Amino acid sequence: MKEISWPEFEIVELRTGTIIEVQDFPEARRPAWKLKIDFGTDIGVRKSSAQITDLYSRDDLIGRQIVAVVNFPPKQIGPVRSECLVTGFVQADGAVVLAQPERPVDNGLKLA
Repeated sequence: MKEISWPEFEIVELRTGTIIEVQDFPEARRPAWKLKIDFGTDIGVRKSSAQITDLYSRDDLIGRQIVAVVNFPPKQIGPVRSECLVTGFVQADGAVVLAQPERPVDNGLKLA
């Protein structure tokens, strides 16, 4: 494992957001959802795609707070321009468990 310095960690903008829209993503190579996530007034709403269909239905995701990286450059994923990276933990079977706050917090807060 490569060690990083505290200043390097501080560069990563891990922020809380609430999923406000979930759409099918039939063009994806692996099953995925298209998401719109509200990161509060300073960052706004960002789009992403996430391969989290194994454990999360559309209804499971609407209104759920997550943690995402918001300072990567946008990435084109098929027809979707992903503007943030939703974080999670990949299990042995490949299913992803979302990283999320253990209680509700304001959208846009930075992980410290």
